[in-house]
Amino acid sequence: MKKDYLNSKNYPSLKQFPPINKKIVFVSGVFNVLHPGHLRLLDFASTLGDFLIVGVLGKNLVPENTIPEKERISIILELKKVDIAIILMESPEEYINKLKPDIVVKGKEHENQFNPEEKILKKNSGKLIFSSGETKSTFFESFNESKSKFNHNSILKSENFQKKHDFNSKSLIKVLDDFEKIRVLVIGDTIIDEYVDCDPVGISQEDPTIVVRPNESKFFLGGASIVAAHAKSLGANVEYITILGNDDLAKFYSKKIKKTGLKFKSYIDFDRPTTHKKRFRAHGHTLLRVHNYIQQPISNEIKNKILKDVNHKITSTDLIVFSDFNYGMLSQELVNEIIYLANKNKVLIVADSQSSSQIGDISRFIGSKLVTPTEREARIAIKDFSSGLVTVAEKLMVKAGAEYVFITLGEEGVLIHQKTKNKNDWRNDMLPAFNKSPIDPAGAGDALLITSSLALASGSNIWKAAYLGSIAAACQVGRLGNLPLTKKELFQEINK
Repeated sequence: MKKDYLNSKNYPSLKQFPPINKKIVFVSGVFNVLHPGHLRLLDFASTLGDFLIVGVLGKNLVPENTIPEKERISIILELKKVDIAIILMESPEEYINKLKPDIVVKGKEHENQFNPEEKILKKNSGKLIFSSGETKSTFFESFNESKSKFNHNSILKSENFQKKHDFNSKSLIKVLDDFEKIRVLVIGDTIIDEYVDCDPVGISQEDPTIVVRPNESKFFLGGASIVAAHAKSLGANVEYITILGNDDLAKFYSKKIKKTGLKFKSYIDFDRPTTHKKRFRAHGHTLLRVHNYIQQPISNEIKNKILKDVNHKITSTDLIVFSDFNYGMLSQELVNEIIYLANKNKVLIVADSQSSSQIGDISRFIGSKLVTPTEREARIAIKDFSSGLVTVAEKLMVKAGAEYVFITLGEEGVLIHQKTKNKNDWRNDMLPAFNKSPIDPAGAGDALLITSSLALASGSNIWKAAYLGSIAAACQVGRLGNLPLTKKELFQEINK
């Protein structure tokens, strides 16, 4: 289709295009000289839907000295993010009335002006969105300008899943409101995440090495601390137990986490640094990750202090969250003793054990209400690298004694596996990834884990819990950096 251009007189409506049941975005303009502003605007527009149509104003709609329409549209046709380019023989608003797109994007300069297409779009349940298409020299613009708010238009939820499992937005809001009743204890490894924005310079002449120039660094709470911060920001009553090194990063962490209002207890381990993960990024891509950590068990002295602390808090706790990054804090002995205390006091247990640069075992958190491994983590735990996903989930459920298993699959979504005695109940199901234009995958699993766990602790069934967790993950990956989700953000997305 993109090898040739179309004429609006001959192709007036979407019925004549192959993409049916797609979210259509429309942009129009002269495009006499294609400049970076155009490219940024079109890039932005492409993130809002599934199919981008660009209308190039025909010769009857532009001044006589304008470049010929065939030359202007040929440039547009070369852009990968443009699906169809059309020469407009009538006004954009006339064509919009025929096309009936879901979204029309215009430059920010038109926002306070009269826009005739707005009335047409409202009639057809469409939206008019304005954007400057401007970018800054660093990828931190989202922090500086919008406090890392994401674009809700990039999230497409599964309405069929709601119908299948008999719940609606109103019931999800009720679950979310109940988060404030939940008392949570998060236990796990703290990580300081650092993002270094770089300008690519080129390739070294001495050896085949990429050369970059650093511009700016940003630091974020990571590891188990962001899980705790998520829970606090979502309304729960949260306490957090962790370990830190005896270094400047530990001091930075203490100041940073105090700003969240989170109740925490950190134990200093003089035999390790505060775990630090550094990402070098350029043009939206991570070039290199550098991890500074020591993977060794904590001392018996620290273990006993943590256990004493947990024993003190257990009677006022509804939910214990193990957020394990396998750096040595959660030794098997400590885990077993905490699980014993939790079972004795009828406290729910959920767990996540990450195996990225290190190897963990999610099955060691015996009797958990929920475990949320990636496919790789699940297969490592049961030592099965060939069986189908459902079989893997079942084996892990049996080995871990878990009631529910979520196997996270990145951009493919999440597999939900349930232990049930009733053959008429759904035993497993699948949710797709809701965010179709993710910006940063960091923290998706954390958001899924804590939101789903809070839902279960609130009395929700597994299907509503998984759905809320998937919404939270979609919101999280729609912005740069692992920042605490707010109840307001989830409310907004549920009610969309």
